[in-house]
Amino acid sequence: MTAARFAGSQDLHDFVTAYAEAHPDDVLDIAEHVPDSQDAAALVWKLAAAGRHEMLRFRDIAGFPFDVVTNVFACRRRIVRILGADPGRDDLHAVFQARARNLIEPVEVGEGPVLDRVSEGDGIDLTDLPLLTHFETDRAPYITSGIMVVEGEDGAAGNLSYHRAMVHSPTELAVSLHSRGDIWRMLGAAAERGRPLRAAMVLGGHPLFMLAASSRVPMGVDERHVAGGLFGAPLEVVRSPAYGVRVPACSDFLFEGEIDTEARVEEGPFGEFTGYSSDRSTNSLFRVEAMSSRRDPMLLDVAGGNSAEHLNLGRIPRESEMAEKLKERFPEVTGVHYPNSGVHLHCYVKLRRSRAGQARQVMLGLLGWDPYLKTVVAVDDDIDITDDAEVLWALAAHFQPAEDLFVVDGLPGSPLDPSSSPEGTTSRLALDATRGPGFSGVRIGFSQESLDRAARLVADRLPLRRERKV
Repeated sequence: MTAARFAGSQDLHDFVTAYAEAHPDDVLDIAEHVPDSQDAAALVWKLAAAGRHEMLRFRDIAGFPFDVVTNVFACRRRIVRILGADPGRDDLHAVFQARARNLIEPVEVGEGPVLDRVSEGDGIDLTDLPLLTHFETDRAPYITSGIMVVEGEDGAAGNLSYHRAMVHSPTELAVSLHSRGDIWRMLGAAAERGRPLRAAMVLGGHPLFMLAASSRVPMGVDERHVAGGLFGAPLEVVRSPAYGVRVPACSDFLFEGEIDTEARVEEGPFGEFTGYSSDRSTNSLFRVEAMSSRRDPMLLDVAGGNSAEHLNLGRIPRESEMAEKLKERFPEVTGVHYPNSGVHLHCYVKLRRSRAGQARQVMLGLLGWDPYLKTVVAVDDDIDITDDAEVLWALAAHFQPAEDLFVVDGLPGSPLDPSSSPEGTTSRLALDATRGPGFSGVRIGFSQESLDRAARLVADRLPLRRERKV
């Protein structure tokens, strides 16, 4: 396996520079003055509508004394490059899983850029921190790339996870903790001990560290060790000023303090992955006792809502885990894909069908393993599951509603799904769009020689258009 190509440095700044030099056509460097921070997310949407997903670097957003980088994870090809996977082999899932399982313990480096400027007590004023407004329906400007770092008690494994956050007061953040996540359970354990939960939040991590924070691992596995596996070297960490939490040395911003186990504050609505504005939240309060940053920070933003970036960041680890589980149990499975159109709630799986009922068994496995899924579509191995149109064609040509679907009701779903019950339960649907026994259709096609000649004719008459850079 080749090394992750951009893992030589764990510094986000070095990554942005190196990637722009290696792939200048995949980065838009925007020097023009941007009068409203919401324009950054609007540009992400406009580019996506044109089929473009470049990484964006803004040099001059009103009110921001530093650069803003966003849309890093919007393109799967870019993620393949970052991981050092082979774009010709479709091995993104296998490479991610192999690296993520190679757990490497972090190494303390003593000093790091994130501790360049430290403020404590009365020196903290979060209202001075420029943040992006993503959607006009958002309650406030939001932190979308914040990774919470919580250390386990008595040497237990720590935990990393993403949590949206907005400024509540000069020294407090209102955050939404996932009510089924590990940090929520750690908060409950802290409440039983009668004290708040110490935590740190970092902004501005290398993309491999960010992927590690979204990895799907059992409680008891520390995602900082997963980051080491993705880098192929120990994650370089420093101790936070107040409580000594081990955080990436090259982060841009660090907020440290305690999560109150009882206080509830207003938080949301915010544009979530479903494409809807959501005020479903744990309404938790994070009291910041120390904050620090590097001297030359940049703000790393994750485009919110149902952007390709937001979906990919959570989806690549989820797809990788599901692909591994399914292929281990069902060798006939050849691919798994969560389409943008289905946010995190739909999945396509393709397989070499060998016996009756096999597709149903595979779909039952998916629906049981992934609590977010509401709909699974099974197709044959010759269908491109990254193309919605191909999957919809398979449904049109192969699927019989009276015979090829089943529904499972009353299961836990995503609490952010606006169609779920007040208790967060949902129904789940499986659609078998594989060719059934006795299917007699023969798919149309062309000889390879004709396709090659047609490609040459197209290349001669339709030269590649040079897209205008913003």
